[in-house]
Amino acid sequence: MDPVTVGWYLLLGGGVAVSLAVLLWLARPDGRWKRRLRKRLYLGVPWGTLTVIALVATFYLFVQDGLSNPYDPIQIPFRAYSYFYPLGMLTSGFAHSGLGHVTGNLLSTLVFGSLAEYAWGHFPDDGGRGSPAVSRLGPPARIAAWAGALVGAGIVTSLFSLGPAIGFSGVVFACVGFTLVRYPIATIVAALSSGIVTQLYYALRTPEFRRTARETFSQPWWAGIAIQSHAVGLLVGVIGGLVLLYRRDVRPSPEHVWLAALAFAVDRGLWAIYLPVGSETYRLFRALGMSVVFLLAALVASGATATASEFVSRIELTGREAAFGLVVASTLALAFVAVPLNLYAVEDPNAGLGDAESVEIEDYTVFYAEDVENQFVPAVSLPGEVNGTGGGLESSGVIVVSERRNIWWEEVSERRLAAEGAATVRVGGLTWNENVRANRTTWEVAGGNETYNVRLGRAAADRPVVFRADPAETDAVIDGRNTTIAPDEDSFAVVVSRNNETLGTVEIPGDNETATAGGITVRREDRDLFAERNDTRIRIARRAE
Repeated sequence: MDPVTVGWYLLLGGGVAVSLAVLLWLARPDGRWKRRLRKRLYLGVPWGTLTVIALVATFYLFVQDGLSNPYDPIQIPFRAYSYFYPLGMLTSGFAHSGLGHVTGNLLSTLVFGSLAEYAWGHFPDDGGRGSPAVSRLGPPARIAAWAGALVGAGIVTSLFSLGPAIGFSGVVFACVGFTLVRYPIATIVAALSSGIVTQLYYALRTPEFRRTARETFSQPWWAGIAIQSHAVGLLVGVIGGLVLLYRRDVRPSPEHVWLAALAFAVDRGLWAIYLPVGSETYRLFRALGMSVVFLLAALVASGATATASEFVSRIELTGREAAFGLVVASTLALAFVAVPLNLYAVEDPNAGLGDAESVEIEDYTVFYAEDVENQFVPAVSLPGEVNGTGGGLESSGVIVVSERRNIWWEEVSERRLAAEGAATVRVGGLTWNENVRANRTTWEVAGGNETYNVRLGRAAADRPVVFRADPAETDAVIDGRNTTIAPDEDSFAVVVSRNNETLGTVEIPGDNETATAGGITVRREDRDLFAERNDTRIRIARRAE
């Protein structure tokens, strides 16, 4: 470890230590927090939450191969594509897309899961009148029940999520919902604390880094978040929390619950309701989303604070029953929105493949294509859908197909590959995985156009060209001669023409080399390509990085 990094760690550790020391001096703790924790949790530790965190981390490290590839785990076989692929539906709630994803979710689980487990408790409830009697099997059984509940929440949020979701965040939101109705103020404090813990982790992992502004591929942050799955998880947790409140006859402050629910929903982006309207194009309904989160806050507050007094005398319906029923009905309605979209199937696995070369690995086919009809279509007729056409959407990029797993998916978009130049697609199963590598070589010609080719193949092997774009004519004219850059077999060529008649064609030369065609000398200098004739020299193209 270099001295600079050590210095940053000392600075960070010193700041944290001084802050905690001041807190301890101001608070002068007398052991009440330790006694309170041990009263609710066995030895004061949230064993159920820690057990589930260990299980999710194990899945990431060993099943997803995160131990060997922490920033690029295998995720395709563990996404929830549809009900026709049970493995994905059962595992997507516990799989993650990268180290930052799994770290953020597990740190949030540690914060919110621990608070929720504290609300649940490891000991039989005695109404808070004194130390509860501890039976031999009480704490182990309740710890196991809590761990099982978290696993169950992961499966539920996976089964009722929209699209190929992945991640444990549905369970995090379930824990928030559970604590929100019992400890609303503590939940908001925990929300702030989770951000502190996350930033502290990143400061420890990367105390200093430098980044240069450059053009990159990105999509709106809200387009990559499973909003519906988060909302389902939150409401599932609220239902569990309401049952706990009713059994223990606890009624929190309505304004506290309302404010906490609203603040958390807004802070965590539950207002970001959107729809994909094309490849890499999304439509955000911000006004609708804000209206929904305000209604959500009212719904949660009503359920948490309703009384058992009579609400509709004619049917002997109490206010608590009405509020609870409304929360359950809202949860079911939100969850079952996903059912039709999880009944999608692959119509034609070979559509779009044509004569293009593909990579075949076990039951997977990986290929590159542009403007092909999406083959992930409804398995049953749905009102308003264009059945059998993939909803009218087209796909362009690296596409992964597995008829056995019911997958037909644009894994790397054309725009992302263009921005990054290369991408790795990892396919596999529970016990195996293999990498497919895609590379795009682009020449940007004078005038703003471009042409390119795409190579695709196994990561450890030579990769042939599987796609060639149309030639791109430059704006440069030398002595009446036009130049065009055209993909040619495994490389690129310069085509020289005049009056629509080809005068000559030559392959783009290597660095610091020249070639001649049609009376034009083509010179390559690093990434720049020049055309020369007599005393005229013009840059006609530049290879993208």
